[in-house]
Amino acid sequence: MPRVEECSVASCAYNRTNHCHAFAITIGSSDHARCHTFIETPVRGGNEQPVAQVGACQRADCQHNSNLECHAAAIIVGPAMDLADCMTYQSR
Repeated sequence: MPRVEECSVASCAYNRTNHCHAFAITIGSSDHARCHTFIETPVRGGNEQPVAQVGACQRADCQHNSNLECHAAAIIVGPAMDLADCMTYQSR
């Protein structure tokens, strides 16, 4: 699974110093490459070490997607159409 190299969405409960501390994230929705793992709460969660990987990607139209699995070397999450989107997404 590709790792989440960086996340600039500081308001996410899994974000600490621009690193995602969730074990795995899910990317995708019907209209854009949204991070479905994003949660905005004052409680911080996740693993002590930043180990986040892309567990699933629902954007079959992304050039990094094969059988709903991400094959990019790593991804970056940041604000785009939504508060937390996959910035590595590239349409085929």
